[in-house]
Amino acid sequence: MSIFSVPSDPAPGFAPVRLATIRLAPVLCVAMLLCGCDAPVEHYPPNQVHSLVVSAKLDAPTELAAEDTTAALEAWFGTPIEPRWPAEQMSRDDAKSLVRLENLQRAAGPVYSDQDNRHFGLFNEHCVTCHGVSGGGNGPASLLQNPYPRDFRPGVYKWKSTERGAKPTREDLMTILRHGAPGTGMPSFQRLSEDDLQALVDYVIYLSVRGEFERRLLTEAVVELGYEESRPDDDASLLTLATFDQDAFAMEVARDVLDRITGQWVDAPQSLIAVPEETPDDAASIARGDEWFHGPIANCVGCHGKQGGGDIVTFDFDDWTKEFTEGIAVTPTDREAVRPFRTAGALRPRQIYPRTLTDGVYRGGGDPQTLYRRIVAGIAGTPMAGRSVADQPSDKELTSDQVWDIVHYVRSLDEAKP
Repeated sequence: MSIFSVPSDPAPGFAPVRLATIRLAPVLCVAMLLCGCDAPVEHYPPNQVHSLVVSAKLDAPTELAAEDTTAALEAWFGTPIEPRWPAEQMSRDDAKSLVRLENLQRAAGPVYSDQDNRHFGLFNEHCVTCHGVSGGGNGPASLLQNPYPRDFRPGVYKWKSTERGAKPTREDLMTILRHGAPGTGMPSFQRLSEDDLQALVDYVIYLSVRGEFERRLLTEAVVELGYEESRPDDDASLLTLATFDQDAFAMEVARDVLDRITGQWVDAPQSLIAVPEETPDDAASIARGDEWFHGPIANCVGCHGKQGGGDIVTFDFDDWTKEFTEGIAVTPTDREAVRPFRTAGALRPRQIYPRTLTDGVYRGGGDPQTLYRRIVAGIAGTPMAGRSVADQPSDKELTSDQVWDIVHYVRSLDEAKP
């Protein structure tokens, strides 16, 4: 979401970001003008970085596959001005209604309001400056933010209530829109109407499905359909997706990819992490949590440092960066090796650090239930691992009561807490 859209009463923890935004506003405005953000964008840009990654992993050319994937994407998902939802290509009825086309049309396109004060172009107004036209997290203001805005296209989300490998629920996305992510450039949009927020949630899901479909289809084009230096025969050509030839082999492959992606979104609520009743938050629980935090089972101290002070020296990157670096044997700090990916649109590799818990700033929420889920599931896309929960104490797993003890201990570390 755009860091220019600062609400009048932001969520707790947002004030430092607001001040930083004010200081950076002139620079960001220049960036927007130079990048032509007000000019209409007629086509979604292709994911050239992922094309290079697939080429490196499979040791095969991907230029032709990427070209035909782009054509297929536009036929199925439309453009930033006229988005489409390929419901007719989905086998599950609940996937067909995953998003509403009316909401996509409200969120996409130019910014304006009708006579009934219904707002249009919502994503362009509030989000594109940071997240980019295709949701790639590479908008014109992205380089000035730390952490970078989220890239929706891999379908990986940090702040959610579901298992690590599952998609977020609609309510998870709505929570981030309403409250923002303290400590980042993501503000609260709680002043927007419910209809506007629902339209933005639908559009984020749409961009994520579209982006993941692009990524997976490109791989399938090389592995299953035979794309390399030349285009395969008509039956396996991705161009049959643009003509909607239902009998083509490429259509069968593409529909299977789409069903798997949309099915994960529909089934996300089934992966909700159940949170047991909270145990008493008292001095005894905090003392036990101190023991588990610094002990070998949870080993939180290994990354967050003693008493959560963040003083442990680490050197790691998130999964979005690792995909085009360590994932294909490229050293993130090797500028020459990274240069082709930067030229293709990748953001500069930036080290990721464990949270300094004494700051009391939790980007995905700091309430007890959310922290319980963070400990159990970890944080998708980051080195933050989860911890399995057992019914009985053991030397390998935590019990739910022990997890609650750690939650109480972590919350006690907030030095700004009155």
